[in-house]
Amino acid sequence: MRKLWDFPGGIHPPQHKSQSNSQPIRFAGLPQKLILPLQQHIGSPAETRVAVGTTVLKGECLAAAIGTLGVPVHAPTSGKIEAISRQPVPHPSGMVDWCITLIPDGLDTWCERRAMPDYAHHPRPEVLARIRDAGVVGLGGAGFPIHIKLQPPERDKVETLILNGAECEPYITADDVLMRERATEVVEGLNIMAWLLEPAHCVIAVEDNKPEAIAALRAAAEDTLIEIVVIPTKYPSGGEKQLIQIVTGLEVPHGGIPADIGTMCQNVGTAVAVYRAIHHGEPLISRITSITGHAVTTPGNVEAYLGTPVADLLRQAGLQTDRLDRLILGGPMMGYTLQSADVPVIKTTNCVIAAARGELPEPPPEQPCIRCGACSEACPMELLPQQLFWYAKAEEFEKAEHQNLFDCIECGACSYVCPSSIPLVQYYRFAKGEIRAHNAEQLKSDRARERFEARQARLERERGEKEARREERARTAAEAQAKKAEQSGNSDGPALDDRAAKTAAVQAALARKEQKAQQPLTAAQSPDETTEPDIASLEKQLSQAQDKLATMVAMLEEAQTSGADNADKLERAVAKNTERVKRAEEALSAARNEAIQPETTPPSG
Repeated sequence: MRKLWDFPGGIHPPQHKSQSNSQPIRFAGLPQKLILPLQQHIGSPAETRVAVGTTVLKGECLAAAIGTLGVPVHAPTSGKIEAISRQPVPHPSGMVDWCITLIPDGLDTWCERRAMPDYAHHPRPEVLARIRDAGVVGLGGAGFPIHIKLQPPERDKVETLILNGAECEPYITADDVLMRERATEVVEGLNIMAWLLEPAHCVIAVEDNKPEAIAALRAAAEDTLIEIVVIPTKYPSGGEKQLIQIVTGLEVPHGGIPADIGTMCQNVGTAVAVYRAIHHGEPLISRITSITGHAVTTPGNVEAYLGTPVADLLRQAGLQTDRLDRLILGGPMMGYTLQSADVPVIKTTNCVIAAARGELPEPPPEQPCIRCGACSEACPMELLPQQLFWYAKAEEFEKAEHQNLFDCIECGACSYVCPSSIPLVQYYRFAKGEIRAHNAEQLKSDRARERFEARQARLERERGEKEARREERARTAAEAQAKKAEQSGNSDGPALDDRAAKTAAVQAALARKEQKAQQPLTAAQSPDETTEPDIASLEKQLSQAQDKLATMVAMLEEAQTSGADNADKLERAVAKNTERVKRAEEALSAARNEAIQPETTPPSG
């Protein structure tokens, strides 16, 4: 017999479970349409993989998992995709979100399923991937992707694996009837998780107000090492941290997770989903949901396809609209009022309460705190609810956070016992929301600053690289000019920038042209004595020399205007070309004189 411990605080509200746990699970059937939100879990929403008008089969993936915490969404039945749009989803604010609308064809035709009954012969990562691909999340309420919990850090060895069958909140009986009717699947699902984690102990914890479930589990776990532990009925014994403390006597540290102390807690519904995914290859497309309250004539538990409108389930349960006061999704302690019955059943929907007038009356108006301390005595987390209330009301969020605000599990025990009817949990939720919003803004600001600093660093780096390239080009040009100056016997210093390099190239071109022009001019200056002077050729040479002189003069004027370093060189070149023009003119004049001079030597007789 395992020793049990107790946790501080806790309350004993009326159970109201007999309304829905006396009938077996019934199948809810196919509605006229299914509305499937892309986010039914903690983590990134799934990404759509189908288009409007697409025909799909039962179990086919409609939206793929994105990110580490993502899980896919599957078609609960065969049919046609009617729309992908924003529609109301289960949320306290009545918010809308992206959803896939599926119109069933009534055939309920399955896609190809890949079962893995011999999972023990497969690598563990492959089995975990199969669980993720099946879209399995925690069905106890939070909706955390189960494949993440089943692969804790290597340093956190799980010694005790606890299956949570406490279901401590009033009205809810979904886990109770599931354990009664599908105890074998619960045990088989636990065996799969135990094979993945290799714990030293496996425990199924059930409150003592569920004798039928306890008997069924004991029969299913016979001849196994699984221990069925019966715990006292007390709210909130089904809380993860409270259940771990009851079963092991260990407390999860502040800011830590159960794996830090070698424990892990899973829900019995999650175990069944894991079993269906591995042994039958079925994704998570339905769940057990309690439909209860005095405003329905036939309360009970139904297996509903995900996406089924809550209104359809209430209609099947015989909703009496004239008696209905309000709809609550979840239990009366931690649930919230539904704004509309048209929202769909999702993976975390465990209960819908159709409360008649007077069944769950609105609390009386809030009164001033009388400092009685009842909230502190009821708090299972040993917090100071009164201090947290003052800080939240005064919007002193930093002080509230220092008082371990985020350790609050929002069980509602403090609000339940408060004689002043102060909605303490609502104040805590408000404070948490403001802190998260502030942290998100701070993170956004930090990222913007990091992006700005990274951009500035990149621009500075690019400027440095550009300057280095410019200096390299200038150095290369200077070396080239120095080499050319050395070859031409020019003693002037090398150019130090791009303008000097360009000037050196211009000078080299002018030198080549000058050399070519000098050859015919030299011939004109030293004509063959046996050949008479060619006046036309000399006129052409003079014209070319005059054109070159005009070009050099223009270049000299431009260099003098811009202050270029080669102005002196150009001046010398202009002087040389002026001398050549003068010699060409003299040669042409002499040739013309020689052509018109009369013969002075008389002919021989």
